[in-house]
Amino acid sequence: MPRKPAPAAPRRPSRPRRQSAPAPDRPRLIALNKPFDVLTQFTDGQGRATLKDFIDIPGVYAAGRLDRDSEGLLLLTNDGRLQARITDPKHKLAKTYWVQVEGLPSAEQLAQLRAGPLLNDGPTRPAEVELIAEPVLWPRNPPVRFRKTVPTSWLAITIREGRNRQVRRMTAAVGLPTLRLVRVKIGEWELGELQPGEWREIG
Repeated sequence: MPRKPAPAAPRRPSRPRRQSAPAPDRPRLIALNKPFDVLTQFTDGQGRATLKDFIDIPGVYAAGRLDRDSEGLLLLTNDGRLQARITDPKHKLAKTYWVQVEGLPSAEQLAQLRAGPLLNDGPTRPAEVELIAEPVLWPRNPPVRFRKTVPTSWLAITIREGRNRQVRRMTAAVGLPTLRLVRVKIGEWELGELQPGEWREIG
């Protein structure tokens, strides 16, 4: 007797293709000077300070992150494509930080930072690193804790990748612990004269 054909396997429903979000009618780009001890999110279940305490613009979200214990330039946008251009590592958008470190950097330590120190997740890309005079900044609240017997220095560090807490880990890897970190530039956008908690529209 002829064999009955095996029943056909049920067809899996095809997944709908993800549609990219349409461009907003009014693209917006906001520059915020994020204060120390503020989370780069709009909600928090533990009562900590968030972006909602400073930004009251519906539909915008942070383009990238800035650690709670870091200060300075944070960009927010309502345009998904712009957000991707700012945050996607493939664009290698330069980010510049003013970094107060403990100690006086030697030529060897500066060379190590420029070459890309080895971290626990691999070596970093080469960075631009310069020893700078202490910049004129707002007082931090709370103040930075200093050791009276140890001098401090300021560095301008520009990186083109965005690992978690990367700059702090880089300076620690060469023996220069970070005491204060302020981001002053992302790509073409600069912090300028914004004071902590102030923002301006640049898009």
